[in-house]
Amino acid sequence: MIKTVGSICSGIEAASVAWKPMGVSFKWFSEIAPFPSQVLKEKFPKVPNLGDMNNIPDMLKLGKIEAPDLLCGGTPCQAFSFAGNQKGLDDERGNLTLKFVDIIKANDSVRKKEGKEESIVFWENVEGVLSDKTNAFGCLVSSLAGLDQVYSLDKWPTAGLVEGKKRNVAWRVLDAKYFGLPQQRRRLYVLAGGKHFHPENILFEQDTNHLDNQPEYPLCGIKEGVEFEIFRQYSDCLYSAYGTKWNGNAAAYNGSLFVVQDGRIRRLSPLECERLMGFPDNYTDIKGASRTNRYQAIGNSWAVPVVRWIGNRLINNQGEPIELRKYKKDLAVEIGKKLWFYDLRDGKLPVTKDRVINTSSIPNECNYCSLLDIVSKDAPKSIYISPVGCRGIVRRKEERKININERLEEVLLKIADEMDEEEIEKRSRIQKRGKYSPPMKETIIV
Repeated sequence: MIKTVGSICSGIEAASVAWKPMGVSFKWFSEIAPFPSQVLKEKFPKVPNLGDMNNIPDMLKLGKIEAPDLLCGGTPCQAFSFAGNQKGLDDERGNLTLKFVDIIKANDSVRKKEGKEESIVFWENVEGVLSDKTNAFGCLVSSLAGLDQVYSLDKWPTAGLVEGKKRNVAWRVLDAKYFGLPQQRRRLYVLAGGKHFHPENILFEQDTNHLDNQPEYPLCGIKEGVEFEIFRQYSDCLYSAYGTKWNGNAAAYNGSLFVVQDGRIRRLSPLECERLMGFPDNYTDIKGASRTNRYQAIGNSWAVPVVRWIGNRLINNQGEPIELRKYKKDLAVEIGKKLWFYDLRDGKLPVTKDRVINTSSIPNECNYCSLLDIVSKDAPKSIYISPVGCRGIVRRKEERKININERLEEVLLKIADEMDEEEIEKRSRIQKRGKYSPPMKETIIV
């Protein structure tokens, strides 16, 4: 039974938001970034933040902190992200994955002396880690499973299971847009525990012929007395640079992170981004917080409803017996004496004529919503796109021959054209008074 949790690379603690209501006690956090650390101090003042994760193994061995039942973490994803440099373990941030393993080993050592079983491990990261050229994922799984040698694949499957000497390890890619968030956010979730623990019962499901049958929502609507328009039902993946580098991303052209409010176009606000990740309203709105702080912290966090779904199955024992071992001959590859690897990438895995296992990114029971459900009329004026900025987006699209959402382009041009008419009239009035001279050079600021 899971009673205590230690959180590594805690960020703004999606895990606590998801799991604390289930009765577990978070014994410590580990976060070094200033703003997320401030959020933790305000939201969870009784939970110590240990800071640098590199110090945790020694703190565990010296008895300075408790060795909890469950360790959770999402070591920095930039080393594996398609949006980053993808240097894997050659990146200092990627090497923190190995430090995560050191923490697990130290935690297990302490728990063994206390007569307890190995800790349960929960790890989240970007899907790109599965194709990392340095095999960081293979290193993590092999270490957790207790393999004598690192198992290596050119590309790991999006779902799988390893039965190791020390732990059984399962993983599955899940997409947040099927868990009640209007955001397409595919993330890898790994769960591991001792030989008597069966993580496949938590992460996988007996298939109930699920379908990706998202209902059609309207793209326009009145909310809080304000007229809103969106360009898509759900957004692209929210990223940490949103708010600072938004105009260089595909979302600037497909419209997924834009909203039209009373005829003017703007980006999503920090409040709306909190809702996009499943956090309570104004969760990051603490004293001294800048919009950039909030955007970065939210974009780096976890999708709360997905973590809650896993927690309910893990902590509240809502999993179901999958019994993959019955089909070992058909599904598994022997990677050592009595050690097995199951490649479950097919998503809907028929194990018998009448039995299918769901290992896809879509859960059996889907929950959908629209971007219109998360918008708020109280957006700051500073996140509206200026008419000059609107024209700049269209110009960049034309120069670079980028595809753009047709309705988005209509709105951008309409706002830009209105600016042109107003500006012409304004300049005409000023010129008549003899106070206008054309600028030497126009500067485009988006």
